[in-house]
Amino acid sequence: MASEAEVPGGGTVRVDSWIWSVRLTKTRSQAAAACRAGHVRINGDRVKPAHAVKQGDEVRLRHAGRDRIVVVSRIVRKRVGAPVAVECYVDNSPPPPPKEFTVPIAIRDRGAGRPTKRDRRDLDRLQGF
Repeated sequence: MASEAEVPGGGTVRVDSWIWSVRLTKTRSQAAAACRAGHVRINGDRVKPAHAVKQGDEVRLRHAGRDRIVVVSRIVRKRVGAPVAVECYVDNSPPPPPKEFTVPIAIRDRGAGRPTKRDRRDLDRLQGF
């Protein structure tokens, strides 16, 4: 059963559109920006947003601080629901790092002004510098 979003006969579709369609990014403009920044690779080559993706291609995406490695199993043209999107690729991504290994982010109160020298040293110590 082919949905209207699926490209008949396998075909090809733009990589930025496909990344957005299978919900790897929230917006198509984020997908296009990732391509322009060099964060998207197809079969090891950096690609532009208009590059065609076809069934069997390996797509590597660096997004939100995480590497996603997926193999295209189905080509879709329009954005699909999450259960259908999972069927469109095989996820070979490494698991995300545990929360205790992530770098803590220093948060200052809004309106606290410019950090003092002591505050700067504390921030640097927290970030591991």
